[in-house]
Amino acid sequence: MTSDLTNNLIELEREKVLSEVKERLNQNEDPMKIFEECKQGMELVGEKYKKKEYFLAELMLSGDLFREAMELIEPYLGEKKVEGDIKGKILLATIQGDIHDLGKNILATLLKLEGFKVYDLGVDVNPDIIVEKVKEIQPDFLGFSSLLTITFDPMKEVIDKLKEVGLRDKLKILVGGGITTPLVKDYTGADFQTIDAMEGVQYCLEIIRTRIVVKARGGI
Repeated sequence: MTSDLTNNLIELEREKVLSEVKERLNQNEDPMKIFEECKQGMELVGEKYKKKEYFLAELMLSGDLFREAMELIEPYLGEKKVEGDIKGKILLATIQGDIHDLGKNILATLLKLEGFKVYDLGVDVNPDIIVEKVKEIQPDFLGFSSLLTITFDPMKEVIDKLKEVGLRDKLKILVGGGITTPLVKDYTGADFQTIDAMEGVQYCLEIIRTRIVVKARGGI
């Protein structure tokens, strides 16, 4: 059974959603529970979109509403890790030609909760900007969000350029979004592909755990 908050988000009841989020936060409810209910609403919206019960307009409106709710919730989540104790750094972007960022935003929130430092470049990002940012921050991971096929070549372009400057092997690259498949991963040269934000989080956590084990055993 879905909660009132989840149902109101599905029905795009903006005032009801934001009012309930504020009220429950003020009553010191667990912000993670509120987040999960909002996330469930977005997952169900996504299902409606796939079934053609909702169209792009509803998908984008729900995404905007989810973002507004997250802006209210995030300050209550707190910083789980101090800068010197972060698990890893990840750079996220929706590449040039695409403005969809709902999945990316959910992934960013989940990674922050797990103690990752997240750098989000936003949407419609030029490949050269991504390469320069990788040079600057030296992240452990680079994540692409995609809902349009026209992004495949720009993602491949970024990865090819990272190879040229000797940075490709220093990070793991994820591609995600409803239009991505293992074939897209292979075409672009990425390391991991998913359409589920939680799977992306688990992948990052597993890579970090493996590195810790290798380092403990005296590896590189």
